[in-house]
Amino acid sequence: MNRNILIANTNFMKKHFITDFIICGFCGWCMECLWTGIDAIRKRKDKTLLYRTSVWMFPIYGMAACLNPICSKLKNRCTLVRGGVYAVLIFLAEYFFGIFLKRHGACPWDYSKAKYNYKGVIRLDYAPAWFLAGLFFEKVLTRE
Repeated sequence: MNRNILIANTNFMKKHFITDFIICGFCGWCMECLWTGIDAIRKRKDKTLLYRTSVWMFPIYGMAACLNPICSKLKNRCTLVRGGVYAVLIFLAEYFFGIFLKRHGACPWDYSKAKYNYKGVIRLDYAPAWFLAGLFFEKVLTRE
């Protein structure tokens, strides 16, 4: 009897993770489109707000679904702590995915010309953006 409950619970968790993965992937893509569109008008005076993204970004943003157990553990912490933890985790993910994709000639971003970059795959000046993105993903993942 307990084995059946465990299997049912595991199947539920898998379905829930897949749903969260898809939602996070699409939310991340939308945030990136908004971010790069605004950046286009800011940097290039491009009033068409053309954005830039990559198919690779969907699974990278989808991996934010992995934050779900961390969100549960941090739920009683202050916003500064939660956002800080999420920002650090996003930086780590961006670094490892960036290095991996760079080795295979497939990294869609290159921060090597930015002032506060590390190995061209992360920008430390993006910390506030990742802080807010982490809190946004927390809201998405803890929806009831």
